[in-house]
Amino acid sequence: MAKSRAVSPSSSRPRAAAAMNQAAHGASAATPDAPDRLHAHLADYGEIALVLQGGGALGAYQGGIYEALDAAGVHIDRIAGISIGAINAALIAGNPRERRLPALHEFWRLVTRQPLLPPSPWELAEDVLEWPAPLREWQSHLESLRAIVEGQRGFFQPRADLLLHAPHFTSFYDTAPLRGTLEKLVDFDLLNRGPVRLSVAAVNVESGNFEVFDSRDTRIGPEHIMASGALPPGFPPVQVGKHWYWDGGLVSNTPLMQVLGGHPKQHTLVFQVDLWNARGALPKDLGQVLSRQKDIQYSSRTRTITDLLERAHQQRHILRELLERIPPGKRDALCAQVAEMARDERYNVVHLIYRDKVMDGHEKDYQFGRRAMLRHWQAGLADARATLQHADWFALPDAARPFVTHDLHRHD
Repeated sequence: MAKSRAVSPSSSRPRAAAAMNQAAHGASAATPDAPDRLHAHLADYGEIALVLQGGGALGAYQGGIYEALDAAGVHIDRIAGISIGAINAALIAGNPRERRLPALHEFWRLVTRQPLLPPSPWELAEDVLEWPAPLREWQSHLESLRAIVEGQRGFFQPRADLLLHAPHFTSFYDTAPLRGTLEKLVDFDLLNRGPVRLSVAAVNVESGNFEVFDSRDTRIGPEHIMASGALPPGFPPVQVGKHWYWDGGLVSNTPLMQVLGGHPKQHTLVFQVDLWNARGALPKDLGQVLSRQKDIQYSSRTRTITDLLERAHQQRHILRELLERIPPGKRDALCAQVAEMARDERYNVVHLIYRDKVMDGHEKDYQFGRRAMLRHWQAGLADARATLQHADWFALPDAARPFVTHDLHRHD
């Protein structure tokens, strides 16, 4: 697995965002040898994975994360995504490395414009003016209202025949524009045969089963990505083969077990990028109640997964001790199977979690305004850069503690 450093393609950003970026980068306490130590640690892993949660417009945060990882020369071997995380994952896995970041930028530039009316005045002034915080909250409300009324270019649009079919419609919006966007920005031949393994998940509408589509054993097309993000009742179910699917986030919004589940095959480093924070303050008004409800509903259960994996490791350790007590000459095929289950592989999960900003409200997942997108992107860029400065976090866990997690905000 190559570990050479690669610098991400540059992109235009507002001066205010650039200043935020420079401040975040300059504030880090980097040591001169941090990149070398980072890459020395990365070389110890058999697989480096990126896990992307669902969260609508907040998904721009994941774009900033990937930009920082790419600039630091972190090569991703596997990506698992749900909903908007599945779309970002497809843009990464379905492009050669030099095209991944431009594809992400193009997608987020496209879907942060409404398809009908011109951009809002404050959106046009994004390069020269930063509005006061109270006004930004009203801007956020208006941009989310525009998303409801107009849809988002290249993503979804209100159904023209909605009133004609009432009350027998099954979604408020049509996601046909998203198929065209995916077909334009994603090389699905490369996605299925390329170096990055992709897993996306959706829910079978009729059976209620949570199903994972993996490029290792399924040819993934635009319909699989769209199914993973078909959140009802806003978006319609998507047909894959003979079945219809909704957003995988209805069952599990964090695809960590897609990467770490089953019997381990190799040491694995995971960058888990969450868009919903399980921790939060007690709500003080109805808007905060709605926002907090979403955070709890869609946040990851990393601690639960960690506990499960730690217990699984204890069981593997017991199996290894039992195998050592069996003389080699008496071991049979069953022992070989048990030995495979008892492999001593280790996991390191680096957690990156989006934290709400002052202007974020309960509509933050469908507030697709361009200024909000740039703030989310810059937040991801700053968080990932700060995380990568802690080179020792990426050291391979030892056998006594084979599963470790790190979180920049928890550390702070």
